[in-house]
Amino acid sequence: MNKVHLKVEGFNFAEDGSMIQSCLESTPGVNHVEVDLAEHKVTVCYDPDLIGPRSIIQRIGDASSGPNIYHAELYVPPRRRETEQLQEVRMYRNQFLLCCLFSVPVLVFSMVLPMLHPYGNWLEYRIHNMLTVGMLLRLILCTPVQFIVGRRFYVGSYHALRRKSANMDVLVALGTNAAYFYSVYMVIKAITSDTFEGQDFFETSAMLISFILLGKYLEVVAKGKTSDALAKLTELAPDTAHLVTVDSDGNVVSEMDISTELIQRNDMIKIVPGEKVPVDGIVMDGQSYVNESMITGEARPIAKRPGDKVIGGTMNENGCLLVRATHVGSETALSQIVQLVEAAQLSRAPVQKLADRISKIFVPTVVIAAFITWLGWFIPGEAGLYPKHWIPKAMDGFELALQFGISVLVVACPCALGLATPTAVMVATGKGASQGVLIKGGNALQKAHKVKTVVFDKTGTLTVGKPEVVSAVLFSSFSMEEFCDMVTAAEANSEHPIAKAVVKHAKRLRQKIAPNAEYIAEVKDFEVHTGAGVSGKVGDRNVLVGNRRLMQACNVSVGSEVENYIREHEQLARTCVLVAIDGGVAGAFAVTDPVKPEAECVISFLRSMGISSIMVTGDNWATASAIAKEVGIEKVFAETDPLGKADRIKDLQGKGMTVAMVGDGINDSPALVAADVGMAIGAGTDVAIEAADIVLIKSNLEDVVTAIDLSRKTMSRIRLNYVWALGYNILGMPIAAGILYPFTGIRLPPWLAGACMAASSLSVVCSSLMLQSYKKPLRVRDRAS
Repeated sequence: MNKVHLKVEGFNFAEDGSMIQSCLESTPGVNHVEVDLAEHKVTVCYDPDLIGPRSIIQRIGDASSGPNIYHAELYVPPRRRETEQLQEVRMYRNQFLLCCLFSVPVLVFSMVLPMLHPYGNWLEYRIHNMLTVGMLLRLILCTPVQFIVGRRFYVGSYHALRRKSANMDVLVALGTNAAYFYSVYMVIKAITSDTFEGQDFFETSAMLISFILLGKYLEVVAKGKTSDALAKLTELAPDTAHLVTVDSDGNVVSEMDISTELIQRNDMIKIVPGEKVPVDGIVMDGQSYVNESMITGEARPIAKRPGDKVIGGTMNENGCLLVRATHVGSETALSQIVQLVEAAQLSRAPVQKLADRISKIFVPTVVIAAFITWLGWFIPGEAGLYPKHWIPKAMDGFELALQFGISVLVVACPCALGLATPTAVMVATGKGASQGVLIKGGNALQKAHKVKTVVFDKTGTLTVGKPEVVSAVLFSSFSMEEFCDMVTAAEANSEHPIAKAVVKHAKRLRQKIAPNAEYIAEVKDFEVHTGAGVSGKVGDRNVLVGNRRLMQACNVSVGSEVENYIREHEQLARTCVLVAIDGGVAGAFAVTDPVKPEAECVISFLRSMGISSIMVTGDNWATASAIAKEVGIEKVFAETDPLGKADRIKDLQGKGMTVAMVGDGINDSPALVAADVGMAIGAGTDVAIEAADIVLIKSNLEDVVTAIDLSRKTMSRIRLNYVWALGYNILGMPIAAGILYPFTGIRLPPWLAGACMAASSLSVVCSSLMLQSYKKPLRVRDRAS
């Protein structure tokens, strides 16, 4: 189903909404209608085979009655993820600025003005007993920061503790509360005593929250960059298209510009040079070169002629094309790519569980470590075990110990750990999509880096997938005309590429023999023998078309003449298709399918990566061995049906191998599912192949290397992210606990600890963004040139 959002003018009452809804629901092809009276919006789910958005708009106009005239126009709602992201950036920015409004004066009143005599002297003016103006101002300014701006930390802590877990919010809330409420205690003591001397830490609480919010703001801005590739993909489709009307002779009668969203299936679209293709379709007239690099990653423009497919979002370079729309709305390749990438970016990689496990025990450990730090400084200080000059002026042993404890709490926040995996996955999946490699999630991305064996299908994967008949012979008394008619009838219903090649050749051969004769035979009792061929009844004759295995299964004897023909062509890496009529071999076709030019180089490159290659095919042993030898594959499984391919993969997995299966996604589905990583190659516009974990948009074997290499680079980057995240904590905690203080006098104040924690999160996100510079490791054409 496709979905269209419309804004409707002219309806103001519930009755109008009901009328429009009932009118649309009674329309064939409309599956679901939602009416938003407040916003005057209508959302319609429809079947594009039966109806389109322009017809729906017309139906709404037809529903007008009396003075109420309804006028509907297209409404494009903002993308949910982009809206949420913008709201998150705006929220953190506003919270940080609000926080600065209070925390900067606190910093000035506590650290800057007291050092600038006589400008800061007024802060020391006593209001009551030992309560000074500076202390009161810091209390007034810090309180909104602690409880209004810092409310999010309290809410987060509450929800985390309710789930019996602890997170960053718990650590921040503990640290800031300790500083704030100790400072409040100092204020109370100053009010009630005329001899009390002590220092408050209001600036610690305020600056700590400020730095954490600054870190979160920079983090969400940087995280937005990780989905840049997805944003670029969504912008590829043009806003408008030239809709044309043609007469029965194919001449253009009228032309108008419409929104791309309003294109319906079977519409005729004119694409002039320099314009983007609006939707997927088939070229009906004209010739041109189309740049598909933005979708498939293919650098060279592709020639397009009548009958060729074009993909929405690609660029028409030099000729004018007339295209019939075949896939519109959410069916287009571009829409499906965007959906796959979005789903992949939101999915969790298994390695993320490591961060979850660490965080689960890390926070309680940090709280205990902070408490031990406080005790470790407080008790020796009270017992006089370290020199008094270690304690800064206007501070006592308790306050020094408290500052060390708060610093440990804050510097050890594990938020960077939580970012290590998802940010890298988001960048990698987006980058892969821009290179023509669609990775369906974090699980597939993680598994691919472990691959040590790649199993290739032959037809359409290692070979071009466009078989051609190079020889046709008769072994019986049947005429070539009769022979071709029977073969055409028997193979007409088969979808196999070799069957199509045989039908095409048989029709062409018959046309040469009898150009004016028209005879269309029909097949009855048609049956597909998986991995072997087809059978059926043409007229009163039983016809078998397939390989030697089909002949043996049906007890058809293969004579020496036929065997010699088979042997001769199989040595040339050709596939022999035998035709049996009424129990005897009547003739045969020799079919060749050339090997892809990059196949040998890809197999060699995989070997250099420490990955072995295996070929599995339903073709005969001689042809399979010849192809394998040509591309450099040593191990072959031939004459294997689709289920047998899956069994071979399971056998390899049983030996402890991590296996990737590369196939064309049609008869290789069981093997693609069975493999640890299934790669569907040559998907073209059919990108939503359920069986595959990774979809390689263009029929290029280089992308097998790209997928595995990108996975390895991503996992390496995730490990580096963990080193960054844990490194900050491992190095920062001892320094925050004051391990250097006795020797160097260096200590980490809580506000500076907060800045370090923010820097760790930012460094992890920036580390993930480095994947944006990823380049393909193998380009066969570049090597050739």
